[in-house]
Amino acid sequence: MRSLFLKIFLWFGLAMVLVNVGSFVIGVVTERQSQPPRSSPMAPMFGVYAQTAAEILERDGQGALAAYLERIERASRIRAMVLDARGEEVAGRTVPEDAKELSKRVTESAPFVFAYQRHQQQPFAAQLVHTPGGASYILVGELPRPDFPRPPPRLGEPGSFLFGLRLLGQRLLPVLLIGALFCYLLARYLTTPIVKLRNTTQELAGGNLSARVSHGLSARRDEIGYLGRDFNLMAERIESLVELQRRLLRDISHELRSPLTRLGVALELVRRRAGPEVSTGLDRIGREAQSINEMIGQLLTLSRVESGAGKLEDVRIDLCALVQNVAGDADFEARSRNRSVRIITCEDCTVNGVFELLRSAVENVVRNAVHYTAEGTEVEIKLSCEDADGKSSALINVRDHGAGVPQESIAEIFRPFYRVEDARDRQTGGTGLGLAIAARAVFLHDGTIKAANAPDGGLIVEIRLPLRS
Repeated sequence: MRSLFLKIFLWFGLAMVLVNVGSFVIGVVTERQSQPPRSSPMAPMFGVYAQTAAEILERDGQGALAAYLERIERASRIRAMVLDARGEEVAGRTVPEDAKELSKRVTESAPFVFAYQRHQQQPFAAQLVHTPGGASYILVGELPRPDFPRPPPRLGEPGSFLFGLRLLGQRLLPVLLIGALFCYLLARYLTTPIVKLRNTTQELAGGNLSARVSHGLSARRDEIGYLGRDFNLMAERIESLVELQRRLLRDISHELRSPLTRLGVALELVRRRAGPEVSTGLDRIGREAQSINEMIGQLLTLSRVESGAGKLEDVRIDLCALVQNVAGDADFEARSRNRSVRIITCEDCTVNGVFELLRSAVENVVRNAVHYTAEGTEVEIKLSCEDADGKSSALINVRDHGAGVPQESIAEIFRPFYRVEDARDRQTGGTGLGLAIAARAVFLHDGTIKAANAPDGGLIVEIRLPLRS
């Protein structure tokens, strides 16, 4: 059970049920204990016995009373005792403790009391009487036990299990329904803003830096409102920092382009006037200037990709034609370095997207493979259309035959300016921007890109793009 809403709802609901059931049970027990004992069918006869015993005591004395009590016991199996106002037995008989306790419950308002002994279920009765002489006596009788147990109440009658369940349902059902509604509203009130905040957080993590918590949530005057306002401040700060970084890269790249262009013109003028002895140094200056110019071009491309593809035209793209075009250009450059690029398979796959961005993504991956594949080897490209989990996608695999990438660096090579080995990158001229540009362009097309080392050496980069009808 991972849902916070369900946890709050069930715990509050359980607490409501326990409180109401406990209150019902306590009320029933209290009500039963407060009810007076039900009268016995022999109450009129027991009253006659008590009145006669009191009169015999005053008229004939204790002996006659004892004989009368023995006749009662033989005739009705009631073992009777007579107590005076002080609670003492006047016929010389032993009084059980339960009989004494029962006699104390007799009052003027309740002259007859009937009860069972607590442990042996022995029935007792007590009757208060007054004699013509003004004396008060209590006749306490130990009644005969019934020869068979009392029959249980029939279904639906008071005291039956079904009756108790029906009474419980009648009393608790309205309370439980109201409590369930209250728990639902409370749980929804507590979890709804958290769900909204989570959705906004996912938007921000997905690249939408303009995502903000709604005004209704941030305007609250509780802890959730404070959290919403803090989130908006954090999102604004992140957006400003990222935008500042993008603007800085873009501005610096544009500013460097002009002096580099002038440097190229000046270098050509110097090359024409200089002698052969300085041509080697001038060629080196030209290559370094060209490297800086390419890096600036990649920075501008990255800045353009980071800003999104919304302003560019979204068209249908023939991936096979795009891959063949990129592979042809890359193979032409690779052969000058004793390398080659070969297309293994190229199925007909059509996607919707921005042509410039997708070409940049594929081209950067292929050029990266050409940089790092060993001399005398070839870069292999495969394009296929696949159906997985009910979704159609285009799969582009680019494999080189280089040294591969350390396993701990696989996930990092798509970060801007990340280099696995600075020395190797200096030899190949890498800047750490190509794969970052490819990753961002693929992400903008709702695709995925990942890398893995081949079992027999080299690196495999996989681009997966959704096919749209």
